[in-house]
Amino acid sequence: MSISFDLAVEISEEYDFSISGLAKIEQNPWVKNQWPLVYFIQNRGEKIAYVGESTNASSRFKNHLSNPQRLKLNKVSIISSDKFNKSATLDLESSLIQYLTAEGTYKLQNGNHGLINHNYYQQDLYQSLFKEVWKKLLQKRVVSKTLAEIENSELFKYSPYKTLNEDQYNSALEILKGLTKRDTNQIFISGSAGTGKTILASYLIKLLSSDPEENNDDTNEKELLELNYVKLFRKKYPKARIALVIAMSSLRTTLQNVFSNIPGLKASMVISPAETFKQKEKYDLLIVDEAHRLRQYKNISWRGAFKNNNKKLGLGDNGTELDWILANSKNQIFFYDKTQSVKPSDVNEKDFMKLLSNHKSLKIQLTSQMRVKGDDSNNYISFVDDLLHTRAKTNIFSPRGYDLYVFDSFKEMHAKLSEKENEYGLCRMIAGYAWEWLSDPKRKPKPTPDVTDFDFDGLKFKWNSTNIDWVNSANAFNEIGCIHTTQGYDLNYAGIIFGSEIDYDPLLNKIVIDPKKYFDKYGKIGANEDELKKYIINVYKTIMYRGIRGTYIYACNTNMSSYLKRHIQSYKPALSFRILPFDKVKPFVNAVPLIDIKVAAGQFSELQKQEEIKWIELPKNITAKKEYFVCQVLGESMNKLIPNGSFCLFKKYEGGSREGKIVLVEATNIHDADFGSGYTVKEYHSKKSVSEDGWKHETITLKPLSTSENYTDIYLNEDDLLNFRVLGIFERILD
Repeated sequence: MSISFDLAVEISEEYDFSISGLAKIEQNPWVKNQWPLVYFIQNRGEKIAYVGESTNASSRFKNHLSNPQRLKLNKVSIISSDKFNKSATLDLESSLIQYLTAEGTYKLQNGNHGLINHNYYQQDLYQSLFKEVWKKLLQKRVVSKTLAEIENSELFKYSPYKTLNEDQYNSALEILKGLTKRDTNQIFISGSAGTGKTILASYLIKLLSSDPEENNDDTNEKELLELNYVKLFRKKYPKARIALVIAMSSLRTTLQNVFSNIPGLKASMVISPAETFKQKEKYDLLIVDEAHRLRQYKNISWRGAFKNNNKKLGLGDNGTELDWILANSKNQIFFYDKTQSVKPSDVNEKDFMKLLSNHKSLKIQLTSQMRVKGDDSNNYISFVDDLLHTRAKTNIFSPRGYDLYVFDSFKEMHAKLSEKENEYGLCRMIAGYAWEWLSDPKRKPKPTPDVTDFDFDGLKFKWNSTNIDWVNSANAFNEIGCIHTTQGYDLNYAGIIFGSEIDYDPLLNKIVIDPKKYFDKYGKIGANEDELKKYIINVYKTIMYRGIRGTYIYACNTNMSSYLKRHIQSYKPALSFRILPFDKVKPFVNAVPLIDIKVAAGQFSELQKQEEIKWIELPKNITAKKEYFVCQVLGESMNKLIPNGSFCLFKKYEGGSREGKIVLVEATNIHDADFGSGYTVKEYHSKKSVSEDGWKHETITLKPLSTSENYTDIYLNEDDLLNFRVLGIFERILD
């Protein structure tokens, strides 16, 4: 649909927000004409603010000025447009609340009730206007972070101020009704990965902790119902003891950080199952996120403490963290997805089924996909499930608006993921447990700092260096995460590595596993092969659901890779040049050779018209010359100048100074992490010694130009120089 009108937005001057300043505010044309508008009241000194919308702002401001909380604010700005309508201002209000909360400059006085996505005519046009509003707020220095920065923050992703979709909002109302009107103590919310379970949990705990009297006089019917439920809950539990329980330490720490930045919430409200024992009295309500990761007395490293907690409740070794939650609270809300159980220590599905089978238990299903972008988001979730259970019927599933590819080369996948990291940030590699944790600092003897866990054709990596909020840690892109450091998190792009423990049997048309190649010690003890296969498949399903914008896949086993490529498109890089058919090649007239550095032996000698060499047509602005050739530069060692995966034009070296130039060199004693043995692309520096007999190289230093500290200078001394030669001088990237 074409844009049928121009949208422009005005942000007024800052008016004094006071009784005496009201007369001037009422002269604002939008206020005066009772036009739909959004307003922003703030106190820059105390960094507190309130966002609202109204069609009768004058009356609304008078109400605010009778509110003791609002009297702490002293300036107000009016945001409006001649194209605004009620739906547009509700949408803009919700967006501002979401982003201002996560931006962090101001603590908002707003409650979070009624934050629902309103669908309306030409919504996409009005939503694009929000970017213009934010741009003006940046210019006025009201805020300091860009939208992209905010969207990658955990405070934005898990904020209780996130706008709910209709599925979530209706579920919230049903939950509130269950807590206040129904004879029930347990509420189960089921939903696959990405349906917004954690967002809904965060929304509920903030809502139930807020003052329901703090509401807008423009409250609609659903919001009134929501607020009435909150009032009933607060009447039933005047000093409600509420907590959010998360079994996984990484996600728990992340949400504690989020809660510490939200008015009315505290980090101490996010607890582990063991911390449910700390209260002298029972919790009035425990909200349990990722309930499928609650543990039983099996395959855990802290068996003594677990046993002691069971004893407190008179339970034997059969007691579980689920039992603790039931015993230590009056009401429970469980967010549960049985397909995300990934190890034997997780509470058995049958224990949850006992509760679910109780007719008094309230059961709610979330269905709308919130994480995966694109037109086929729900289909992607079901496709991955079918794929890993060999039920996929489609030949190639190619979701619109979502990047989904299988890569033949790990280096190519890493290069593409690196591009996305530079563009969007929050792109991570995640692997199954087919690699030992050789770099584990607790390992005996203690590993040296240079020990790595992964080696893909010379590209070496370690497992995640921290278990706490690894996704957001400084070096995360240069490491590989596991299920336990990524479950529950959103990524922009996920690079998924299928290890050698999982394969495809083409004769049986089945996924098969090799337990000997599975190295999650606590994930396999006591599990038979069928159980272990279920856990391994759940691991890969869960990590394949992490990507918001795309998922890239590399499989170590050939059969597994072939199976995946039957159903997922193979990645073919878009080239900035054309490879010519051999019969069209006129060497160095209309084409120059493309040489693979990794298999380059002998190819840098006098190049002739050889069929085994690919010949490429250069872009029109570059004339082919006899000394030119092209190579692909892989890896991050030169990423300050040459992005990973770039095809570069080199000029054959035929003498002259090389100092300070980017060179392609060959030397027997070189082992480059990106290219393997024998070749490297680096910045050249030499130290010469002069004697009566002339001069000679004393040392040559080949310097990486990288943003990563993993790359160090390569030093070549006199002995190393016997088999050393410069093959080419870097000219330019072909783009």
